[in-house]
Amino acid sequence: MKKLVSLFLVLAMLLVSVAALAEAPEGYPEVREGVDFGGADIYILDYWSGDVGSDARAEDPTEEQAALYAYRDWLNETYNCHIVQKQGGDWGSQITEFTNFVAAPDGSYRLYILEPGSVANAIKAGARAWDDLVDLSAEKWNKQDLGFTTKQGKAYGVYAGEAEPRQCLYFNKKVLEDAGIDWNEIYDMQEAGTWTWDALVELLAKLTRDTDGDGINDIYGIIGDNTDFLIISVFSNGGAFFALDDEGKLQPVMNSDVAMEALTWAKETWLNYGAPQPADANWDWYKNAWKQGYCGFYMYQTYGGFNDNSEMADMADQWGCVAFPIGPKGNTYVHVVSDNITLIPDVYDDQTAANLAFIYDMWTNPTPGYDDENAWVGNKLNYTDDRAVYETYAMLREADHSAFNMTLAMGTNNDIIGNGFLWNIYGNDPAALIEAQMPVWEGLCNEFNGD
Repeated sequence: MKKLVSLFLVLAMLLVSVAALAEAPEGYPEVREGVDFGGADIYILDYWSGDVGSDARAEDPTEEQAALYAYRDWLNETYNCHIVQKQGGDWGSQITEFTNFVAAPDGSYRLYILEPGSVANAIKAGARAWDDLVDLSAEKWNKQDLGFTTKQGKAYGVYAGEAEPRQCLYFNKKVLEDAGIDWNEIYDMQEAGTWTWDALVELLAKLTRDTDGDGINDIYGIIGDNTDFLIISVFSNGGAFFALDDEGKLQPVMNSDVAMEALTWAKETWLNYGAPQPADANWDWYKNAWKQGYCGFYMYQTYGGFNDNSEMADMADQWGCVAFPIGPKGNTYVHVVSDNITLIPDVYDDQTAANLAFIYDMWTNPTPGYDDENAWVGNKLNYTDDRAVYETYAMLREADHSAFNMTLAMGTNNDIIGNGFLWNIYGNDPAALIEAQMPVWEGLCNEFNGD
């Protein structure tokens, strides 16, 4: 009789399992057996979503929002959990939140989304490698971001989807027109592949001038983040600051011919055509100065203009946007990826870590039935012209135009290559600065390499 009861229980369990597998609505991912969080909360902690985060729901949702809510409810019910993405720390303190949790875990289920410059410190504090948890060869996991989250062959952080474009060159249409420049020709050059450093310098020279005859320039060619100008110049010329050698060891390469050519060109170009910083101005003075309409180009990142409620939303003059021009040793337009990275604290057993990676994989899927290839456009056309969106922004989303900066594998740009190097270039010899800093960089690489 006991054997019959046992057999009955086994059959019942099999029937329940088959029923569960059949419960997934059409278009939903298959149910994975054995994943049950026992009704627990699962926190995906970012640094921007607020206290309620993804639990906040529209009173009158659109059809797509309703579909998203239904999918999330299905995930919660199917895997017996409550998943919520909400804010943990802020941009600067999120790494501290992560480190503190690793040091003193409280038994809760957590994943952390960190800004990319914090990833290196998170790995040191104790992050779980994703390689054995999900299939990182799958298309959804951005390979450029995996570049700088990988240490000694293991990837410790992931980003789902195409990279958000970063560095770009905005231009003020009125300022260009006043200088006799047809801004549509810049788009045409970009499309034809002839938008180069030389082409940019030619335009900057036309723009930078004294219009009132007082001997002082009142229109300048370019304004913006001159440190980012140095960084993207290096990558646009096919260079880098750090790179893996044939043995997979990270090495400083900012003294290579292509990098030195870029740093020298960027320094000279900015000194010749860049708007001067007023005395005692804040470091970000250029954000408001750009909107005053006395500069032709703006070196910044895409979020400053394309995003809703961006810094340029109140700009009076119309603007366009192109990729940074190609250097003489470069072969395509690029931006340097800088996406927010998701990490799992290394405090869970193998099965729990695998379950958390799986549920995050499911959470980051497109809403079933709404995998809209043009969803990225959003409200971008409210701010600029069609060519900026469908030619520039669309192109920079493609993997071929994304470069990864291995500086981030060791820390922030500010900490590793800003202080003592990039921040001092405009008043010093780049080669001398590199020689002085090289022992520091070699030591950081040795530590990264485990030497």
